[in-house]
Amino acid sequence: MNDSIVRKITNSSGRKSLYHFTRVRNLPSIAHLDALYSSNGADPSLSDGRRIARREIQFQGHTFTANAHLRISELMMDPHTTLHQFYHYLDRHVFLWPTQRDCLKMLEMYARREPDEAFAVLQMDAYSLIHDFYDTVKVSKYDSGSSPRYPNRCSYKKSLRMFLPVDQFEVLRESDIPTKPSEIREVLVEDKVTNLSRYLQAIYCKDVSAITGSWAKYAHSFNDFTN
Repeated sequence: MNDSIVRKITNSSGRKSLYHFTRVRNLPSIAHLDALYSSNGADPSLSDGRRIARREIQFQGHTFTANAHLRISELMMDPHTTLHQFYHYLDRHVFLWPTQRDCLKMLEMYARREPDEAFAVLQMDAYSLIHDFYDTVKVSKYDSGSSPRYPNRCSYKKSLRMFLPVDQFEVLRESDIPTKPSEIREVLVEDKVTNLSRYLQAIYCKDVSAITGSWAKYAHSFNDFTN
């Protein structure tokens, strides 16, 4: 584990935390397990192709709702990576956003798509989480699960090369991977993040009364997150 890499990535005042976006209905199950699991880790059948609709599953006796995959244009794909391979790779990871701004964009998009759904954002300490899961962490320069509006004008293609193992940060220097902390748009952890309470700093949602039990002390209004 290279501590200097972790410190460099989390040195900026705006990159001290990592953010995870989920549904409020998932919070009781997440809290009980004290963990975030990848879609594939929770249920491999979720990774049999693109999910065109959200799906509810049972995992270790608890209910979770997995998001639908956003549609990615074939024009965005590298010739050596199929959409099936790409979606499957995404499903093997827990996704975290390194800045409040990037997570807020995701929150706003889903709020428009599903106005009747309640969402939540988990804020976690970036340094300790990346330090503890160092061997399974990757970083990406792009919002990997989305598809630009004009794929023909896009300067990159989606492939598995986008996901840089954190120990290769600033070692490999290519156009489709981050080469400095400010270029990191996503932090991915393969399979799962366990002992979640160790890293948790805050939970934001519209109705703070929805956060109960031992995690109630972390509850904050979305007003605190967006201001």
